[in-house]
Amino acid sequence: MKTINLIIVFLLSLLATSCSSDETQPLATDETAGLSLVTELSNANHTVQLYTPTGFLQQGYNAISIRIKNNATGKYEENASLSWMPLMQMMTMQHSCPRSAINKAPGTPTLYSGYVVFQMAQNDMEHWQLAINYTINGQAYAVSGQVNVPPSARQRVASFVGYDGNRYVVALVSPETPQVGTNAITVAVFRMQDMMTFPVADNLTLIPDPRMPGMGNHGSPVNSSLVQEATGGFYQGTVSLTMTGYWKISLIMKNASGDIIKGEAVTDTTPASSLYLEMEF
Repeated sequence: MKTINLIIVFLLSLLATSCSSDETQPLATDETAGLSLVTELSNANHTVQLYTPTGFLQQGYNAISIRIKNNATGKYEENASLSWMPLMQMMTMQHSCPRSAINKAPGTPTLYSGYVVFQMAQNDMEHWQLAINYTINGQAYAVSGQVNVPPSARQRVASFVGYDGNRYVVALVSPETPQVGTNAITVAVFRMQDMMTFPVADNLTLIPDPRMPGMGNHGSPVNSSLVQEATGGFYQGTVSLTMTGYWKISLIMKNASGDIIKGEAVTDTTPASSLYLEMEF
């Protein structure tokens, strides 16, 4: 009986140890869940991985996530500071595009995130080059390489000179998957300061007028103007999409004084504004 009791105590001890061990083990998380690898840029020390929700880049707004893998250890770096510079290499010149700072993605130890708005697509003679500079433990590194930016199927970005003489870039941020009914819409607006610098354009209003060109150019009710919630932010409003199909979202952009910077009202003789974005679902 004494032997049996000792066996029972031993088994209970093992079970308790196992349970305690299970409770203290952190659950493994996949930081790139919902993301797909776009490309990798490498140097002798690191491989910098670029991810997007779709697994590719395209003309317009792109939310991009980044991880830095140490080539020697195979581990991902947790304490890096990053910046980037996209450059369109044209036949006779080069220019950049709107982009955000790169910050640590919330709740992730090794994932960094930002956005780039490619206002034009690549072609047979011109392409985008992406340079990423980063610092780890006071040591500076850099990677660069060509990235594939094909044209988007619909107009997700517009670049133009406004009636005020400034050049702007307007890009659709969301919805990524429009639905029948009222859709929250987010648009980013940037002003070109020079060929390399594109700050957010503040204190504007964008008035949307969704139309279906293939259905008699009919519109929709209950659309709200897009405005900023805070300086330096994107513009948010609503558009009503009453059925599935192709929609052209005509826009009128006004400054803080109410003066029109770009766009026209849709009429019987003006079927679309000169400033518009497109959706299809």
